[in-house]
Amino acid sequence: MPNKMNTLSLLLRFPHYRFLRKISFKSFHSNFTPGSLFPYTQSFNSVCLYCTKWMLPASDLKRGMCYQATVDQQTQGLCDKEQRLVDKLYSGLIQGHRACLAEAITLVESTQSRKKEIAQVLIQKVLSYHREQEKLNKGKPLAFRVGLSGPPGAGKSTFIECFGKMLTERGHKVSVLAVDPSSSTSGGVGQSEFAVADMVDMFVLLLPPAGGDELQGIKRGIIEMADLVAITKADGDLVVPARRIQAEYVSAMKLLRKRSKVWRPKVMRISAKTGESISDMWDKMTEFHDLMLTSGELTTKRRKQQKVWMWNLIQENMLDHFRSHLAVRDKIPLLEEKVLSGVLAPGLAADLLLKAFKDRP
Repeated sequence: MPNKMNTLSLLLRFPHYRFLRKISFKSFHSNFTPGSLFPYTQSFNSVCLYCTKWMLPASDLKRGMCYQATVDQQTQGLCDKEQRLVDKLYSGLIQGHRACLAEAITLVESTQSRKKEIAQVLIQKVLSYHREQEKLNKGKPLAFRVGLSGPPGAGKSTFIECFGKMLTERGHKVSVLAVDPSSSTSGGVGQSEFAVADMVDMFVLLLPPAGGDELQGIKRGIIEMADLVAITKADGDLVVPARRIQAEYVSAMKLLRKRSKVWRPKVMRISAKTGESISDMWDKMTEFHDLMLTSGELTTKRRKQQKVWMWNLIQENMLDHFRSHLAVRDKIPLLEEKVLSGVLAPGLAADLLLKAFKDRP
């Protein structure tokens, strides 16, 4: 039996990175293995080395055959050089080579149409490997994905440093994906939290024990998404304010609609400076993971997230195609100016652009 190693994939909202364009991976341990940087190849619980037969219903078998046909069709469209690149990156990714991870990220981020096609072939191969590893893991997820968010001054970086060190000391493996809240892709401040929530298993909101109208300063929608609220910097002179803020949020959370049948969001105080309750916070996270996994809600949530991201990508690409279309790209600035000046109604301007788009192939 191999030693059990855990993987925690932290998706951190961070102000100076492009959304899904710049990715920062941070090691917290001197013995941190290269493979731990690729969330899809690491196990939340390590895979036992045994073989098993899988009996599939006819519908699942048919879907699998259709999927394999699609992958084969994509692979056949590659030239020898492209196929060698995909094979090299795939092999490097499943073995945990950082250089291959960096090269794969660059490929996936490319806006060139051909490189996008090559990237999709690579992603499909990785996902196929990922599914096989999940089967060996008795259908359990291979990683625990946690999203962290909070206002400036909440101590996100300090928390990540403290929390990550604690986890690696316990034998876990940690990767960090930084997300820019001001990116145009995520729609600006506020929207990035929703984007992050659609990527993760658990969404954690970090809040400082500041004075003023704290509840009014945080968007209701963001609080509703939180599975766990942590009041940071609960040490020294800030212990009393932290207790007050905790009490306020405990009351506020009771008024929000329940999103899970097995989990009610918790509010706790932590201090990354002293380490107080950091271990307790991890205990709450693992409790959440176990309950959601046992109830089947985690699997359902991940499947819904896949669908959400499919439509997000369709919308993003369709909008890019619309804006660059020959029939509308020159009209957009003119109509925008008329809308801004009040000469033209937004609905009419949209109708004119859509008509121009549809009339010219």
